Amino acid sequence: MLHNPASKYRPVPPIQLPDRQWPNRVITAAPLWMSTDLRDGNQALFEPMDAVRKLRLFRTLCDIGFREIEVAFPSASQTDFQFVRQLIQDGHIPANVTIEVLTHARDPLIRRTMESLRGARRAIVHIVNPTSPPFRELVLGMDRTAIGAMAVAAVTLVKQQAAEQPDTAWRLEYSLEMFTATELDFALEVADAVTEAWGATPANPCIINLPASVEVTTPNVYADQIEWMHRHLARRDSIVLSVHTHNDRGTAVAAAELAMMAGAERIEGCLFGNGERTGNADLVTLALNLYTQGISPGLDFSNIRALVDTVEQCTQGPSVHARHPYVGDLVFTAFSGSHQDAIKKGFAAQPADAPWCVPYLPIDPADLGRSYESIIRVNSQSGKSGIAYLLEHHSGVTLPRSLLVEFSTLVQQHVDQQSREMSSSDLWALFTATYCEIGDPVRYLEYHLFERNGVQGIHLTVASKGTIQTLSGEGNGPIDAAVHALRGIGVHLQVHCYEERSMGSSLEGGNAQACAFLSVVSQTGEEYGVGIDTNIVTASVKALLSAVNRIG
Repeated sequence: MLHNPASKYRPVPPIQLPDRQWPNRVITAAPLWMSTDLRDGNQALFEPMDAVRKLRLFRTLCDIGFREIEVAFPSASQTDFQFVRQLIQDGHIPANVTIEVLTHARDPLIRRTMESLRGARRAIVHIVNPTSPPFRELVLGMDRTAIGAMAVAAVTLVKQQAAEQPDTAWRLEYSLEMFTATELDFALEVADAVTEAWGATPANPCIINLPASVEVTTPNVYADQIEWMHRHLARRDSIVLSVHTHNDRGTAVAAAELAMMAGAERIEGCLFGNGERTGNADLVTLALNLYTQGISPGLDFSNIRALVDTVEQCTQGPSVHARHPYVGDLVFTAFSGSHQDAIKKGFAAQPADAPWCVPYLPIDPADLGRSYESIIRVNSQSGKSGIAYLLEHHSGVTLPRSLLVEFSTLVQQHVDQQSREMSSSDLWALFTATYCEIGDPVRYLEYHLFERNGVQGIHLTVASKGTIQTLSGEGNGPIDAAVHALRGIGVHLQVHCYEERSMGSSLEGGNAQACAFLSVVSQTGEEYGVGIDTNIVTASVKALLSAVNRIG
């Protein structure tokens, strides 16, 4: 039981923004992306990455399309310092990528940080400075005036140190820790002092980062805070407004999206939302959310499974849940019969070059390198459409409607008895065992067709009751002739319906297969038989004998 519902953080004061504009805006372009997987993500691991794994992940981030990457906290450890030096000295940084490093607003830490960047073509120095009451009072024991002075002193030192390395193109990022619990008037005061100290201009802008280091309120309030700052910041045309949302309330992605509507131009986060404590903004989810709205995110996730594997190998731990948006193993999987039916119909109606519009699938799985085979799976909640989809896409068989209804009932009984889902191969095994591979009491061996006086005939060799017999019959076609031939062993029946379908080359062997579906009626009832062969006549004869055996 929760005994004290009051937050240990002070409530966020009401924001006076009666004419707020962000609710009426829509996102029309991707933000500037900054990956902090190698810094925020790395410090969140039980065992931080070594240089080999960090370099592999750095290269992956570059390949995906990130142009700003926070690579280390070089003043925090020799390992991080050396990694920055390795990137620079060994030429690992692509010409279109800017590395970023984090430092606290302290003189020795700043000097160590600037030394780590010596020789870089371009670099962002990211200063983080506590500004909220819990940090001011509990962590630093400083008042607002002292905090403001600390910020200006830190920025001034970075500027001085940067002037000593003129071959590097320097940019400054300043983060207010934690912005969401900082009084807005004070946040504005510090941000304006920072941009003035840096000498921010449109040609040399400063990144002002407003992090939700801890989510303490709803995303709409965060959007109000961002819009208020967006409106009131001095030198706004000389500022890149950035946000870094954490996921304490489970709304980091929503907060980042609303912040973009409120004026933010840059998003910081990690692949799959890794980061301290509850994690931070999931950049994959954010980017693919844009993609579903017809906005190019500028990041390449066309092989999402390989990306998951790389991240998990580098971080030595699982990165995504089976239900993780867009990425999890089950997010493109439907068990429900009604869902399966809608998806199957959507696929059937989807033109190749038209905008994507398939029920229950906000994105084409193929765009992420995902296979259609895993979209629909069959368990006790599933229906006919899911079964039909799997048979069509895995085995190349499209069942007649009446046979699908019959087989679906059989599948339902099977999954209820087994208490587990059925894979595509399980379905195919059950289908062939039920309808195709029935060899008793009449087993097919071979046949030969003939024609006499315009009438087609067949010599059908079967094994029946322990003996091999060749039966002969004539009719208006091979199937009718075979029906007449079976009378030679006392089998009297009529063909009720017959369909044939091509199976393409989806089965083993690579040759095109023909599938014959045939139902027969006798005195004891009606049954389906199915035959598969490269020759349609052979497939039809096999289907007939399978139906004979099933009808008993």
